[in-house]
Amino acid sequence: MVIRRQLIIFLFVGACTVTLDFLIYRGLSTFDYINIEGAKAAGFIVGTIFSYFANRFWTFRAKLHASDSFQRFLILYISTLCINVSFNTIGLHLLSDFQYAIHVAFLIATGTSATLNFLGMKFFVFRTRKI
Repeated sequence: MVIRRQLIIFLFVGACTVTLDFLIYRGLSTFDYINIEGAKAAGFIVGTIFSYFANRFWTFRAKLHASDSFQRFLILYISTLCINVSFNTIGLHLLSDFQYAIHVAFLIATGTSATLNFLGMKFFVFRTRKI
């Protein structure tokens, strides 16, 4: 089943992306190469670029793709970043009395944005074109 294979690889690429982001962020911030905000931005940017190429070539095998696929990818990721932050904020507000509110809000936000990223990459960023 193609979509199952894609989903499994997408989740693996996502885990690698988060790990790469975190390692760069911690490495740069630990050794004081740049300020904390710059370190986080660098980690996010490197992770995003890795995610684009790994998902393009491995997850969705998009060798023939739209010339604007990277722009579509950026539109998708900026959109889902906003959704992620919004869901996290709303979750924290709604669950403010719950001991594990930060964990639950993070999981809801991450799960929602990961689902939207998968669907967006499959049907918007790397959709196959009929010739």
